[in-house]
Amino acid sequence: MGLQQKRLVVAGGGAAGFFCAVNAARLCPQLEVVLLEKTGKLLSKVKVSGGGRCNVTHNAPDIPYMAKRYPRGQHFVKKSFSRFFVPDTIAWFAERGVGLKAEEDGRMFPVTDNSQTIIDCLLREADKYRVQIRTNTEVTAFGRQDNGQWGLQLSKGGELTADYVCIAAGGYAQADKFAWLQQSGHTVAAPAPSLFTFNMPGHPINSLMGVAATAHVKIAGTKLQEQGPVLITHWGLSGPAILRLSAWGARELQQLQYTFTAIVNWLPGQHENSLRDDWQNLRFELGKQKLYHKNPFGLPQRLWQFLLQQTGIPEEMRWADLPAKEQHRLMKMLVSMEFPVKGKTTFKEEFVTCGGITLSEIEPATMESRLTPDLFFAGEVMDVDGITGGFNFQHAWTSGFVAATAIADRACNK
Repeated sequence: MGLQQKRLVVAGGGAAGFFCAVNAARLCPQLEVVLLEKTGKLLSKVKVSGGGRCNVTHNAPDIPYMAKRYPRGQHFVKKSFSRFFVPDTIAWFAERGVGLKAEEDGRMFPVTDNSQTIIDCLLREADKYRVQIRTNTEVTAFGRQDNGQWGLQLSKGGELTADYVCIAAGGYAQADKFAWLQQSGHTVAAPAPSLFTFNMPGHPINSLMGVAATAHVKIAGTKLQEQGPVLITHWGLSGPAILRLSAWGARELQQLQYTFTAIVNWLPGQHENSLRDDWQNLRFELGKQKLYHKNPFGLPQRLWQFLLQQTGIPEEMRWADLPAKEQHRLMKMLVSMEFPVKGKTTFKEEFVTCGGITLSEIEPATMESRLTPDLFFAGEVMDVDGITGGFNFQHAWTSGFVAATAIADRACNK
C-alpha cells in the first residue's frame, strides 16, 4: 500500500501565502497544496503596491541594515533573513524570467514597472505545481482532530483536513478578528495601524497640496522624529518621512488617539540660533530685494510664499526693511512650525498593521509554531512590520519561503 498523500492548507492568498504554497508544491511534488483566499481577489496588495508597479523588495547591502527598517520584529527577521534574503528574492524571480531593478532610494521593482508581471509569475508557478486555489473561502475555525490531522471549518460551511497548516491571513485592523487564531492557544499583540498620513482638517497649508520638501519632523512630547521628503496633501501631511514616523510611532500615536502636534523644520540641519547667525548676512546680501521674490533656502516657491503670508509679511517688503518681530516669527516658522494633527488617513491602499501573533511563539528558522507542531505562519499575521520601501514584501517572501522549505522537508522525508 502506497503512502497516503500529505496535504498542506495555506490560509491567505497574498504574497506570503502564495510564496509558501508555490514553493512547498515545487520542493515536495507529492504534497497536495490547497490555497484559500477569503476574498475574490488574489495578491491584491501586490497589485496596488508602489502605485501599481509593485515594490518587490529593497536593495539592502546586508541583513543588519535591512533589519533596522522593521519597527517590530527586528531580531526575528535577522534570523529568518539568514535563510532567504534579498539576493535570493532577486534570483528566484530571475530564474522565472522576471528581472528586478533598483531605484536610487533602494526600492526594487520589476523591470516592466508593472505589478501584473509579479502576479502572473506567481500564478504560472501555482499552475505548474498544481496548487489548488479556492477564492471566497475563509477559515473560520481550526483545530487538531483525534487522528492528529488538522480540521478546518470554512466560511461556506465546508470542512477541510490537512497535515500541515500555514496561516498567511495578513494583518487585521480589529483585535476581535484574531479570535479564530487565539483558539490555537497563541497570543496576539493587539493590532494598530501603521503607514498612515497625518490629517490636519481645515489647516491653511492644505491649499499647497502637491508641494513636497525635505524636512525634519518630530512629534511633540515624544522621542519620535524623522527626516526626509514631506508631501503636503489636501488633508494634511504625507510622504516618506511622515509614513516612517507613523510606523515607528504606531503604538504611541494610537494611544494619543491620533491627536498630537507635529513640529516641522523646513530647513533640516538648521535651528533658530544657527539661522540667526546667517540672517544678518542674508539681510546684507539681499537687502534691496523683495522677500517674496527671493527665497535663499531652496524651498519650493509656493511654500516660501505661504510662510511669508502666515507671518504677515506684506508682498512689497524688502529684506533690509524686515522688522525684528516678523523676522523672529519667520525664523520660527522655518525651523519649528507647529501643526495640530487630528486623525489619520490610510496611505493609498498600502494598509499595514502592527500587531499579530507574538513572535516568541514562532520559530524563525522554520516559521513553525512553538506551541503546536505542523502549524506555520507567514507574512503580516505575525507581529512584524516594516516601514515603506519594499520591506513588508521581503518579509512576506522570506517567511513564505522559510515555511515552505520546512513543510516540504517534513512532508517529503517523513
